[in-house]
Amino acid sequence: MGKNISGAEYPLSKIFSSDFDYVIPSYQRPYAWTIDQASELFDDLYDFYMLGKEETYFLGSIVLIKNESIPFAEVIDGQQRLTTLTILLALITSYFSDDLRTDFASYIREPGKASQGLKPKPRLTLRERDSVFFTKYVQSFDFDALLSIEPQTLDNESQKNIQANSRLLKDKLQTALHGDVEQLCRFGAFLVQRCFLVVVSTPSQESAFRVFSVLNNRGLDLLPSDIIKAEIIGRVAPERQDEFTEKWEELEVRTGRNGFNDLFGHIRMIYAKVKAKRALLEEFKEHVMNQVSTPEYLIEKILEPYAESYLIAKSQAYMSMKHAEEINYLLRWLNRIDNSDWLPVAILFLAQQKDQPEYVLWFFTKLERLAAYLHICAKNVNQRIERYAEVLSSLHHPHSLDKPSLHIELTATEIAEMKNILNGKIYELTARRRNYIILRLDSFLSDGAATYDPALLTIEHVLPQTVGEGSEWATLWPNIEDRKDWVHRIANLVPLTQKRNSKAQNFDFDTKKAAYFGGKRGVSSYILTTQVLKTNEWSPALVKQRQSDLLEIMVDKWSLRASS
Repeated sequence: MGKNISGAEYPLSKIFSSDFDYVIPSYQRPYAWTIDQASELFDDLYDFYMLGKEETYFLGSIVLIKNESIPFAEVIDGQQRLTTLTILLALITSYFSDDLRTDFASYIREPGKASQGLKPKPRLTLRERDSVFFTKYVQSFDFDALLSIEPQTLDNESQKNIQANSRLLKDKLQTALHGDVEQLCRFGAFLVQRCFLVVVSTPSQESAFRVFSVLNNRGLDLLPSDIIKAEIIGRVAPERQDEFTEKWEELEVRTGRNGFNDLFGHIRMIYAKVKAKRALLEEFKEHVMNQVSTPEYLIEKILEPYAESYLIAKSQAYMSMKHAEEINYLLRWLNRIDNSDWLPVAILFLAQQKDQPEYVLWFFTKLERLAAYLHICAKNVNQRIERYAEVLSSLHHPHSLDKPSLHIELTATEIAEMKNILNGKIYELTARRRNYIILRLDSFLSDGAATYDPALLTIEHVLPQTVGEGSEWATLWPNIEDRKDWVHRIANLVPLTQKRNSKAQNFDFDTKKAAYFGGKRGVSSYILTTQVLKTNEWSPALVKQRQSDLLEIMVDKWSLRASS
């Protein structure tokens, strides 16, 4: 992984020694292990200890940002284990006195050596909000005071977990070893001599995060946004750090942890306007953090308004005295697209213009059409990003309803390409693309009154794909080439809300309508299907006219005339 990344296996006697000075960075999540995880750890350790063998026990790995020459180490992965092991060793130490206590206490606190420039201090420093609490009770071995505190009076969940796990581990030590000093000493010696951790250390955040991403195959607890937070909040004036930490955490709560991380990717796109080539952490620093004057500006003028715009776009929650319903309807269709490449455009535009509802309606009408074009015409991610980048670039220049950003408009070539797809064999497209077209067409026919659950959608042919000799279909459609030309086009397709019935596919027209298209009640929730139910005969002439009519509706609603 690189010459500056090192890894080695150490016993806990080395892990909790003067070689390491552990600090939990502010961007890390709080101590979150509950009694379930603490109980499992103790039981595993004690069961192995009771086997009486001289083998070693492997506790997993931790990832640190650390230079080889100094003890200081930021913990990227391993906070939960280091904290719980500290609690366990501190509890064991609390039973001892005199030299034995001094010996075990050195695993919890650096006693200090003036000759080596080492000052007395805890070996593990938790996040700022919990470090004083942890030092006062756990690392000072004052468990009686800790366990006497009413849990509801503690400041946060981290402190409650520290107290609960301390009580649990104290009870387990008492049950297993009966408070016997000799037994506790032997168990403590087993922990520090025969229990090992692999330490992976690297001098940079970027490489540490890459290591962590590889090692933690159970799902990332730490996201790029967490590390970005550390850098940005760390640059804020000390007297305002609490204020901006609260702003940051409020945004994370509102957007959700994963949504907040996604937001950073969208902001990176707004600034870079190209497909990401490296990790988000690196690119966000280059394209965003290095381009803004102060961390306060980044949080207040970029992160806050963009987070608000992200929530509006994702939740279809635009609010205004005018056009709100129409705009949110367009946002619902945008969110049906099978990618989120349109979101940076929506975020930037809303951050700039959300108080101009007429312009917002105009713009999102165009954005939904552009997103539909890119989806229906199967543009790949590079083509989509390149096209949206043109729009993003234009939005960085002055624009308004009187002088709108015209890069959101489809070109004549794009219009022709989209119309060609819509007039072609829709059924041969991927399911996502054809379903989108059919549901969007149905919505045009309903003037936005209908709602849809795509999970229930199936698409059925009226004229069947296989026509039996002597059937009614063979009489109505005698020309085989006509059947091939029309069977997969949108005029011959109907949306249904029930599972496919393979036997029904070749029924004659009246039987299909009565037993299949109309469902048990003889009606359909789809207007496209209702139109077919009201039709008496399914002839080539009718289908050709229906194709023309449906195409005209899409051309009209999506403004697909060449002069657009």
